[in-house]
Amino acid sequence: MEKQKVDQIITNYLQKLYGFAIKKSYSYEEAESLCSEIIFEVYQSLLKSEEVINIDGYIWRISEHTYSKYVYSKKKHEGISLDGIDIPYYEEFYSDDAVYETKTLRREIAFLSETRRKILYLYYFKNKSVSSISAALNIPEGTVKWHLNKAKTELKEGISMERKIGKLGLSPIESIGIGHSGTPGRHGGPEFYLADKINLNIVYSVYHVPKTKEEIAEELGMTLVYIENKINLLESNGFIVKTKGNKYTTYVKFNAEKYSLELLENKTKTQLRIAEDLVKEYVPLVRKAIADIKDVYIPSENWELFEAAAIFYGVTNKCRITTKNDLSRYKIKTTDGGRYIALVDIRSEIADPEYVPTLKNLPSYEGCGNMLRYSQKYPAVSSWSLDTRLCSRKGGWENNLTSDYEYLYELMIGDIIENSANIEKFKRLRERNFITLDAKPKIMIVKGTQNDMFDKIPEIDDSIKNRFADAALENALSVAKDYPPQMQDLIISWEVGGFIERAVALMVMDILYSDGIFKPLTEDEKVTSDLIMFSDILPEKSTT
Repeated sequence: MEKQKVDQIITNYLQKLYGFAIKKSYSYEEAESLCSEIIFEVYQSLLKSEEVINIDGYIWRISEHTYSKYVYSKKKHEGISLDGIDIPYYEEFYSDDAVYETKTLRREIAFLSETRRKILYLYYFKNKSVSSISAALNIPEGTVKWHLNKAKTELKEGISMERKIGKLGLSPIESIGIGHSGTPGRHGGPEFYLADKINLNIVYSVYHVPKTKEEIAEELGMTLVYIENKINLLESNGFIVKTKGNKYTTYVKFNAEKYSLELLENKTKTQLRIAEDLVKEYVPLVRKAIADIKDVYIPSENWELFEAAAIFYGVTNKCRITTKNDLSRYKIKTTDGGRYIALVDIRSEIADPEYVPTLKNLPSYEGCGNMLRYSQKYPAVSSWSLDTRLCSRKGGWENNLTSDYEYLYELMIGDIIENSANIEKFKRLRERNFITLDAKPKIMIVKGTQNDMFDKIPEIDDSIKNRFADAALENALSVAKDYPPQMQDLIISWEVGGFIERAVALMVMDILYSDGIFKPLTEDEKVTSDLIMFSDILPEKSTT
């Protein structure tokens, strides 16, 4: 192209090119430098071209390309170098090679041990000295230097080899709740093991498809050396189980990654109908069955409070639709004495977001229970409770201690008085709101054993149960489809068995309170709502 024509084109685009440079720069000085680079490249390119049909598109392609080279060259020198391995501080460049190098380096950093990743980050990215890292991590300076050298060696080796990182290595799952069904060990429930994020992801990595140790490491994007001890720990405690071909699976129950609003609503609608039928046909049977129980301490002297607890127990325990599935393989046996089915809640997505539910503003039907506590120190002492929105108790099973009932029993039999020697026991009883300021019990107590009382509560009539069995099974089969094969027996059994359980019990209670069959709970009554202690003696009648 003739020089005169090129000069004219540059003159026409000069203001636009400068505006482009201004938008891409952090200062006027940098904009002028970038603009000069672009003009030079455009000028040279036009001189070499015979004819350009789309001059506008041609110039902007050159501008973007020049900007990419400019940023990569400039920012690369502002980065850091790990013995020849460049780590740019900025990522706003378009060089495919630079993007690939950065991703590869980040991938290999992920394969380092936690200590080496921390040291590498502090030294290169935070410009911390060896001595300050030593002080921050409480390790000798020589150890810091050793880790740095080993990290650089591992990075160089890793970059030269091909790796594959699974989904969990790029986007690990996080729990939003960990629970159990059964008896916790000395260290507590499954949260003792699965609160560790790597442990949790190891278990989840074999949830859908069995994997070898090497495949687990690849899925998590970590070296096997780093996680092998964790894999062994989880295996020895039953959280992962070896199957064919040295592969592992798990029987820990994670909730499904997706759920259906329509399926949930249909289930709730059926449960609400069940609750209405139970209020008419089952509740009168429970009230009649316990009418002759006389040795009961009720702080408020409200007999309905005791009836409500019996009804709640009856619905959650005597109305279940059972299956014949063998669930023994789901019970994890930990080395600290735990015997439970482990439950992990993870974030789920709605499978049918276009569905518009017709049920609005429903209350929570969640809860913690059935919780049974038995005292070895005082064999006559035990308790049953179930924590829901109907009670004021906090902390669930972890805050429901056998010692709480032992302390209250000692108070009842006169073994302890409120003095400096027993200050902690009285403090604990008041923390749980189990006693008044003048040390009177605030929870319901039945003289006798749990069996004495609960055996009186009738089983649901088969004619009522069969009325809903098909709906329970249909729901269970639909839910189970979203779970891996080894979990489906548990899901079907639980969905069928839990179809008439805590949620329905709460629905029953809502009807009883809203329809005025039972008087609304007072704040003091919420302390012992659905909580009964069993003992061989009763306290003196409360004056409150």
